[in-house]
Amino acid sequence: MKYLISGLALSLALGGPALAQDKYVVAVDGTFAPHAMPTMDGGLEGFNIDLINVIGERLGAEIEIVATQYSGILPGLQAGTYDFVIAPTTITPERAEAYYFSEGYLNTDFQFLVKAGGPEITELEQFEGQVIAVNKGSAYDSWARELADEIGWTVESYGTATDAVQAVVSGRAFATVAGNTVIAWAAKQNPAVQLSYLHSTGLVWGMPFRKGDDELREKIEGVIECLKTDGTIAELHVKWFDSEPAEDSAAVTPRPGWGEPDLPGYVEDDHEPGCA
Repeated sequence: MKYLISGLALSLALGGPALAQDKYVVAVDGTFAPHAMPTMDGGLEGFNIDLINVIGERLGAEIEIVATQYSGILPGLQAGTYDFVIAPTTITPERAEAYYFSEGYLNTDFQFLVKAGGPEITELEQFEGQVIAVNKGSAYDSWARELADEIGWTVESYGTATDAVQAVVSGRAFATVAGNTVIAWAAKQNPAVQLSYLHSTGLVWGMPFRKGDDELREKIEGVIECLKTDGTIAELHVKWFDSEPAEDSAAVTPRPGWGEPDLPGYVEDDHEPGCA
């Protein structure tokens, strides 16, 4: 299903709106809670929706959001259908060879969820002998199965992440594992479960651009750095994930240069991150 949401995001100057100077068409998976999800009135809400709206406001730009299946987003960017992508996209060396990326704006880690009141888990080995529920076919499914012999847990796959959470609630599984932001959202919505062990991947989410769009990447990344510096991304983190970002996380730590350091497409630059 594909639908459009168009809105004029205006900068505020002296208490009044400024005219939009630019328009950008951006793409997102509109079914990935809590980053982008449908509202009752047919719109979209979520962390990434708030983030792009603030970026539009800071730029005085019109943002047209296209919500579509993730599988078609990067090909659509390459084809010129979108100016850039706001869907959470893990920056990998392979992807960075094909696209420019903004610096990371959120860490993307693996986190476990257990029943409320469960024991504190501080290392993976404490899951030995337990049943771990996963979303079938996900990265968490394959990761958990690769570690099954080493950790000694049993992995059970479910059709959706929601079903995996319900397996924990019902006692059919000791824990479920998924992306840290998705798990945080599930814990926020369901008092029967609580956050547990966080496995750091060292990976971050960034915004993809077409190669050669240096000026646009720098314009958007400059705003992202400002939003890290002034605490806006941290505020959105609390709003949607119900927790403060870690002090050294991508949500609050501007990167030097343009792009994510040590990956293809990164450009060294001595600009000072902040709000102009």
